[in-house]
Amino acid sequence: MKRALLVAIAASVILAVSMGLFDDRSRGDAHAQNAAAIAAVPAGQPAPEASLVDQDAPYYEACAREGLSDSECVGRLIWFKATAGNDRFHTYTFQQRIGVLVDWFRVLRADQRDDRFWAWGIINDPSCCKPGDPDCPAKSVDETYGFDWCPGDDVLLKYVGKPGYVDPACGLKDAALDPDDPHGQGGKTDQRHSACDLKFGTSTGALGIRKFPNPRFDAARWKQLNGELGTWSGFNARLAAKTGIESDQRVSRLADGSVEPPFLIGTACGSCHIAFDPLNPPADPAHPQWENLKGLIGNQYTRMSELLTSGMPLSSLEYQMFAHARPGVTDTSAISHDQINNPGTINALINVAQRPVFKGEVVTKWRKAASCGAEKDEDKCWCEPGREGKCWLRSTRDDDTTPVHLGGQKVVLPGVHHILKGGEDSTGALEAIQRVYFNIGSCSEQCWVNHLADMRQVDPEQRGFGQTPFNIGQCRRDCPNFRAVEDRLQNILDFFASAESDQTDLQAARAAVRKGGKPYSRADLVADLDSEFGPGAVGRGQTVFAENCARCHSSIPESEGGSFKNRDFAAASEQHPRQVRADFLGNDQATPVTEVGTFRCRSLHSNHMAGNLYMESASETLRQRPVVADIPERNGLKDGGRGYLRNVSLVNVWATAPFMHNNAIGPEICGKPANKENDFHRARYVDGSGKLLAQQPECLRYDPTVEGRFQLYKLSMFDLLHPRERGSKRTLTNADLLIDVGVRPLDGKTEKPMFDFGQVKIPAGSSVGFINGLMHKQLVGDLFLAKRHPERLQAEGKGALVPTLQTIADEILKKPSRFVDILREQRAFIVANYQTCDQEIENEGHRFGEDLSEADKKALTAFLATL
Repeated sequence: MKRALLVAIAASVILAVSMGLFDDRSRGDAHAQNAAAIAAVPAGQPAPEASLVDQDAPYYEACAREGLSDSECVGRLIWFKATAGNDRFHTYTFQQRIGVLVDWFRVLRADQRDDRFWAWGIINDPSCCKPGDPDCPAKSVDETYGFDWCPGDDVLLKYVGKPGYVDPACGLKDAALDPDDPHGQGGKTDQRHSACDLKFGTSTGALGIRKFPNPRFDAARWKQLNGELGTWSGFNARLAAKTGIESDQRVSRLADGSVEPPFLIGTACGSCHIAFDPLNPPADPAHPQWENLKGLIGNQYTRMSELLTSGMPLSSLEYQMFAHARPGVTDTSAISHDQINNPGTINALINVAQRPVFKGEVVTKWRKAASCGAEKDEDKCWCEPGREGKCWLRSTRDDDTTPVHLGGQKVVLPGVHHILKGGEDSTGALEAIQRVYFNIGSCSEQCWVNHLADMRQVDPEQRGFGQTPFNIGQCRRDCPNFRAVEDRLQNILDFFASAESDQTDLQAARAAVRKGGKPYSRADLVADLDSEFGPGAVGRGQTVFAENCARCHSSIPESEGGSFKNRDFAAASEQHPRQVRADFLGNDQATPVTEVGTFRCRSLHSNHMAGNLYMESASETLRQRPVVADIPERNGLKDGGRGYLRNVSLVNVWATAPFMHNNAIGPEICGKPANKENDFHRARYVDGSGKLLAQQPECLRYDPTVEGRFQLYKLSMFDLLHPRERGSKRTLTNADLLIDVGVRPLDGKTEKPMFDFGQVKIPAGSSVGFINGLMHKQLVGDLFLAKRHPERLQAEGKGALVPTLQTIADEILKKPSRFVDILREQRAFIVANYQTCDQEIENEGHRFGEDLSEADKKALTAFLATL
């Protein structure tokens, strides 16, 4: 059988089975009064030019408002701004190596600034302005190439199309050295890598999304392509308008490496984690002030999946595979795709210092050392050239701890955290933070892009057929951005544990809304909840929680804190300098997904397994977790510690609905933007046969107000506790999928495919889960072997599959144009043997509490709202 034919149809096989800086003062006054104050720059490091407005001023004001230490404040600045060099990834590598197009102008165009939040869920930068608006320094979009004007742009725009730009990160004033850090020689020697490689750039107008001047930009060519400097209409236009060829509807200049845009665009970690403060939400979500923003709670409205595929046509495979997550949810394996449909919510980082840690984890990783001694093997120990005693030693140990600074004092937590939905990041908090930078594109070319699986590579002998692990040691050596971040990871962790992550209780939120009115105490909150949910509801709810929920949703076991039934779950920690709630309200223990019953595909996530991309980010302890035998998928999909989900925290659950790791339990939420082309809401509710209901429940528009959050919480709690009334949610493709295959010579402007096989069309309504989970490479390989080397399949234990595979292969070779129908006819066979996860209903499970009385369900809802 010809492998070439199978390669030509491989992509189609995937589808066949499924079917505040500017406050109330005038902006002009703000510009006049905020000349930049550049921090002292280390010797030998270039100094950034002073700009008209100090872009760091609102960040330092926030640090003062929150009472942050120098270390916490530096960590905050890095979290909000540092791209660590991923501007190259998001401008070139993602498009040209991975083949996914981002239309940055569509997302960030200044003339749609007021609609940006409602469309993309991203948060507008309060310091930026729309060119042409009163008091905005930029008078037209031609000056800003169609983007907002932001502080620092008076400098940055001068370097569009020419070299010489000095990044503002070069002016970062680092926090004091930690005297316990072996690289600092007792706090005496600053050997931190240059802050320039943190790469801040300036804001694009959306928080966490940063821009850099492209020195290769050709203004004359850009104007010729687009008609004017202030639009990207020629760059992102479909080529069919020019060629008249139907398939060119799916092609644009966004993938044309010969056309250089004016900016390189990067993302900071804050692009997903910056969100509205539940205690002080904005009056208008499209126009927040700095005091309305927090950096750690997580953006529950972000449409990051749609943003990262914004340049792809709806008919493309990539768009339908990845741009389907709910608001506030993203598939962290979308780029490092592991053929498993596993979107997860943006983690809410609340009361981080109270989060459980785990002792005795067996962890293999690089640890700081003052020397390598006699060790000469750089795969075991490496010292940075030009530094004195700045070394890292790779070893396996079970005694790691987590130091963090609280209230100016170092506290050593006795173990490591379990992070991500299944606890996969389990080698240490600092390493988990560093991995976030990999996940958003940092060091891609130097370290990991060659280790990704290429969806279109079906030859097992070629690079890109499957994932391979990248080497953290090699990455440290070869990527300066890695070192710039690594040397400041403790600052970021200190920020995580700062006052900015402290709980935001409903009582405090309601009190803040009153602003100068009658005080609102916890007793007032309890009285209001008892009035709404029934007399004594809060007290009864505490008992219900203790009896039914605390075993998973308390971080203090009965062996340490006494009986749950006598516990005050809201009690303050006497040891914490700010006396936050002692109980994290989640034990972070790994629970078999079959016990919880929620959407299990996420628990089968495989990137941290041995031999896969993020192998070095998981502990050996995690990979040795017992197999969850009652997962219905094949045994080969249960190994490596998979099949578990963490018991997450319920702190401030009133503010973070909908529920579960995919936001599927509770109402569907949406933005209802004015530009309907950017309305990404999907119908999800299906009938018993999996077809969309003709009448869909109305989605709830984003509402970050205190009472808006509380209303969404109540509706989500009702769904949680009444699983029979949830309905069923399933994600289906929302457009016809078109894949052009084979040789298609032109007859005039009409393509005439050879062998009657040039395009596959799959109608809207196909299963997104099956598209993501189909092991198409293995299927294509086995079809080939079934015809050419069936004995090899026999040796692999697949002998029983050979007759059916041979039948499928024969039918495809006989009539290639029928292959979709052929595979559809063999759907049950393919699903049973070539699917990573066959669960499709996304809001199942967590039926704990289903059998409570209605009064107890209301009582539990009332009590949880107090935490």
